[in-house]
Amino acid sequence: MSDLTSIEKMKIEKYLGMASGYVLDFSNRTFQEFILENTGLDIYDDKYDFASGSKANRLRAFWKEEPNYIVGKLLKDFVEYWEARKLIDYNYREEKDKGNDPLKDEVLKIASRLMENTPVENIDAIKPLTDERGFSTLTNTIRESIYKNQPELALDRLHTFVTKYIRELCNRHGVVCDRSKPLHSIFGEYIKKLKEKGAIQSIMTERILKMSISILESFNDVRNNQSFAHDNILLNYNESVLIFNNVSSTIRFIESIEKSLDIEKKKEEIDTEWDEIPF
Repeated sequence: MSDLTSIEKMKIEKYLGMASGYVLDFSNRTFQEFILENTGLDIYDDKYDFASGSKANRLRAFWKEEPNYIVGKLLKDFVEYWEARKLIDYNYREEKDKGNDPLKDEVLKIASRLMENTPVENIDAIKPLTDERGFSTLTNTIRESIYKNQPELALDRLHTFVTKYIRELCNRHGVVCDRSKPLHSIFGEYIKKLKEKGAIQSIMTERILKMSISILESFNDVRNNQSFAHDNILLNYNESVLIFNNVSSTIRFIESIEKSLDIEKKKEEIDTEWDEIPF
């Protein structure tokens, strides 16, 4: 559970306009969708059914049930959401009871304090690439272990996640991956494809990624001999944190490359559409 103080809760509730049972301008549907998108958790799960079951009461139950990091992240996401709403729609700038501006910085400070408790800097990069339920379940299980500060318990699932993640990227780029190939081999195929597409601009970046191949090869051994994949003695906490940080930062970088490739692809599609328009 989070360790929000009574004063912090008072500030957050005022900022989010929770006195009447609402949370900002969310409907039941958009409230559920927003929290699911940003935390992977369903706010309408029975464990958040507190008192009247209103949105405000469910959020209060969320604070009680979930660890510091995930509560802090959601608070930060709420602030970003409301700032975007005010930027886009003038009517929201006149709101007095919700998204109270003088409290915005206070809520962000609270969020930052709560988010300091995670040992993995880029845990948000661990997210599913497809709508496959197993991918989402795997991701949520990994994140839960990190939020509880127990990275050593999820090393085998992190390995499974990275394998699924890289296989999916290979499929998207037309790289044939034999399922018998180990993780480091398919990652090597993926890097080769990025090189062919000109997505890697420096020799240093290419070398760092190639070093990741040997790192992932060692990860195979950790998964097989020092994780819950089998009846093993678990790897110690500090080394587990090191592995998580290394892998998650690599995933974060890959995510940025894929976004750049998507933008280039869309530009090419638009240019093609314009070329085909007769004048």
